Amino acid sequence: MDIIFAKAYIFVLAIILGFELINKVPSLLHTPLMSATNAIHGIVVVGACIVALTADSTFLKIVSFIAVFVGTLNVVGGYVVTHRMLKKFKKEDNK
Repeated sequence: MDIIFAKAYIFVLAIILGFELINKVPSLLHTPLMSATNAIHGIVVVGACIVALTADSTFLKIVSFIAVFVGTLNVVGGYVVTHRMLKKFKKEDNK
């Protein structure tokens, strides 16, 4: 039972640390940061697919499906945000 509390404590600390780090990033760096994390999220989706293939119970199948779905939303959302940010820096051609 103590190991569950230790893992929960580490998880909560990771959330707080991640929130603080993201708030300290200047707005000019958000686009490159988002682009770089899309690759990491892609790896998460691949890992979730591997877990889904090896899932034995219904619970693991449901959790792995949710992980693949949320990871895919994260990747697509990252690319949409990156595209919108980069579109602001393009010059418009007036033909």
